[in-house]
Amino acid sequence: MVHGAYDSFELINNCPTKIDAVESYGSKLLVGCSDGSLRIYGPDSSIADQSPPFDSLALRKKPYALERTVAWFSKKALLSMKVLESRGLLLSLSESIAFHRLPNFETIVVIAKAKGANVYSWDDRRGFLCFARQKRVSIFRHDGRGFLEVKEFGVPDTVKSISWSGENICVGVRKDYMILNATNGALSEVFSSGKIAPPLVVPLPSGELILGKENIGVLVDQNGKLVQAGRICWSEAPIAVVIQKPYAIALSPRRVEIRVLHDACHLIKSNNAIVVASNNSVYGLFPVPLGAQIVQLTASGEFEEALTLCKLLPPKDADLRAARERLIHTRYAHYLFENGCYEEAMEHFLASQVDITYVLSLYPSIVLPKTTTIPKPEKLMDLSPDDSSGLSDDLETLLPQPSESDENAAFEFKKTSHNTLMALIKYLQKKGYNIVEKAAAEGMEEVVLDAIGDNFTSARSKKSNKRHDNVPINSAARDMAAILDTALLQALLLTGQPSAALELLNGLNYCDVKICEELLQNGNHYAALLELYKSNSMHRESLRLLHQLVEESKRNQSHAGEFGPEAIVEYLKPLCGTDPMLVLEFSLFVLENRPTQTIELFLSGNIPADMVNAYLKQHAPNMQGRYLELMLAMNENRISANLQNEMVQISLSEVLEWYSELSAQQMWDEKAYSPTRKKLLSALESISGYNPEALLEHLPPDALFEEHAILFGKMNQHELALSLYVHKLHVPELALAYCDRVYDSAVHRLPVKSCGNLYLTLLQIYLNPPKTTKYFENSIMNLASSPNTSTQKVSSVASLKSKVGRKKIASIEGAEDMRIGPSNTDTTIEESSEEGGSTVMFDQVLDLLSRRWDRINGAYALKILPRETKLQEFRLPPAELASISGTSCKEVQ
Repeated sequence: MVHGAYDSFELINNCPTKIDAVESYGSKLLVGCSDGSLRIYGPDSSIADQSPPFDSLALRKKPYALERTVAWFSKKALLSMKVLESRGLLLSLSESIAFHRLPNFETIVVIAKAKGANVYSWDDRRGFLCFARQKRVSIFRHDGRGFLEVKEFGVPDTVKSISWSGENICVGVRKDYMILNATNGALSEVFSSGKIAPPLVVPLPSGELILGKENIGVLVDQNGKLVQAGRICWSEAPIAVVIQKPYAIALSPRRVEIRVLHDACHLIKSNNAIVVASNNSVYGLFPVPLGAQIVQLTASGEFEEALTLCKLLPPKDADLRAARERLIHTRYAHYLFENGCYEEAMEHFLASQVDITYVLSLYPSIVLPKTTTIPKPEKLMDLSPDDSSGLSDDLETLLPQPSESDENAAFEFKKTSHNTLMALIKYLQKKGYNIVEKAAAEGMEEVVLDAIGDNFTSARSKKSNKRHDNVPINSAARDMAAILDTALLQALLLTGQPSAALELLNGLNYCDVKICEELLQNGNHYAALLELYKSNSMHRESLRLLHQLVEESKRNQSHAGEFGPEAIVEYLKPLCGTDPMLVLEFSLFVLENRPTQTIELFLSGNIPADMVNAYLKQHAPNMQGRYLELMLAMNENRISANLQNEMVQISLSEVLEWYSELSAQQMWDEKAYSPTRKKLLSALESISGYNPEALLEHLPPDALFEEHAILFGKMNQHELALSLYVHKLHVPELALAYCDRVYDSAVHRLPVKSCGNLYLTLLQIYLNPPKTTKYFENSIMNLASSPNTSTQKVSSVASLKSKVGRKKIASIEGAEDMRIGPSNTDTTIEESSEEGGSTVMFDQVLDLLSRRWDRINGAYALKILPRETKLQEFRLPPAELASISGTSCKEVQ
């Protein structure tokens, strides 16, 4: 759209002679006339000035009056003039090129070799002049005193346009453009100027060139290479072009592109204006102030052009420029939003730097958290009072409303709503990083101040009892972050992106719990809801939900792969160190379903076993024993003696209950082994932290003999334990295994001779079954009736007498060494049995001696054997038989 970039003002009217050339010199105009005279014009002081504040080097926006005339300035008509301000010279092109000193205009040099020249170009930085005449291009250099010829090169034809291009020269020859190497004269073709318009080379301030090609100005670099997307289109092929950023003003045979001026002949650029001359008049094109142009363009909807002009505002107006750009971006964003370009609109909202609440006001479906630190967004009409477009802040009024009967319209409405939300998501994600980072920094600042406050309080506690209270920090950053994250989560869910919503909640976020909780619950987005609770340290709510989901998955197999007991265990792991009681509360369910994993959780979280046991004892006594068993199986060292004792007591109470039920039904069998009893026996055998004396008090005297035996063994009452294995359980193999265990455990710390005496005890039990049975029964009855069983000593089966001839046998030498434990028995040995007695367990005696002869003191064993025992009955190695060959048991006596 056309707008007023320049104001045209007639400076000179009715010049008496035809104007051939025009140039500006400060605030004056130099007019070269057809009669060879140079007429100097200046502002008419008698007329009011319409220019901006006075600048002595700028053209004035007022009529000009003739100040003086230099007659016979040139012999022939002037083709062009150029003021060289840095050198105080005026260059004129007529029949030759001449230089005149300013401000008196006397001629100081005429370059004779330039006679017949038609075009020239001046490089003010280096003081180089190039000009063309016929088929030659000459280069001269100004050394401060005069002009020296540097080079001269031939070209294919007459040069019609010429300009310096960096260190080289661009020439228009015939219908082609060429780059002439100013060092060696080499020519390189660029492209053709077209069939109609002659070549036109225009230098740009950036060093690039505009090359005319018919009615198009093509931008190239100093080497003639095309500049990407660089072109200017004219209504027709121009004769001359001057540049005044951001405009290129072209003179065509009939008009100037910026302002239509009929019969214009000449176009030049001054310090502050463009000068256009016709045959008898001179006009000044004075730029409209950029601010006014920006307002025009913005009001007419030419936002891109307005933003381009904003970049040209001077640095001193940086604040004004930023404010204008923000306003234009905001208006442009609304325009794009109204026209369905939602993503482009969000890009301009980003550039406008408006608060996100301003953009979110366009989305009534997005619920925002209430805050006292974030003001309500301004409306567009507040930012731009002259706006009459009537933009609405309500998305529903911006979008096409579907009618109930029009399904296509409903679909389009849904599609449009989706597109607007997708654009919003990208906008919020781009805004999010800085906002969340600022909120996190604010939170860190509070932590630091809290720490400083605590130290301050500690340091002054001796001097004052008053607590140092920290001043709360303004929470605007976190409120803004909460608005952003809450809106982003809603937009993600409304556009069907639950995985992206979950990813948002997984990271640092400030989502409003109340709003997001309701939204996630209504949409059954349970994984995201769990993360919402977790990110806000609402662990109890999160675990309740997780427990509920696990229960539901068990009932109907929904979420079966997503929510299992393992999910609760994984959630509890990080909480072990911070909230062990919460871990215990919610571990009851998984302890029952995933016991091993739960125990590993307790172990890895370093939750004290005593704390876990106490909690289970109070809240889940049925799980207490299971926990202690698993703990013991996984790591015995982690369980104290008290817990080991408690675990055994729990197992024992279960076995006693089971025993009572079977006894009441007269179905008890000593050889019956329930899983609970097996567990008890294993515990009694494997662990050592319990109190065996205390447990013996609870055992029935006439049952559970294997339990009795293990406990007697723990008390080092080996004779009683062996008697139980042999005469109550009738399993000699268990007795032998018992002796082996005791021997193996003691052989490393006691003499071998002492360790073997336990086998002699077993041998005596085999030789005197009635006596040992009676002795065991008496010991059990005494234990059961004693008020202090833990201190009672059990007497030894040291002296066993046979039924016949009770002859005292000499005591076995070294019998005191049989005291393997602190409560072992005396070892006084009497005659084993009467002659021909049938109560001796002779097969077991022979088996014991045959299998463990290497661990038994053979001489003493032979002394207590019946007299009728034959050596041939021993299943001993040949060497052992040879050592005692020919010796009877009687002879040993």
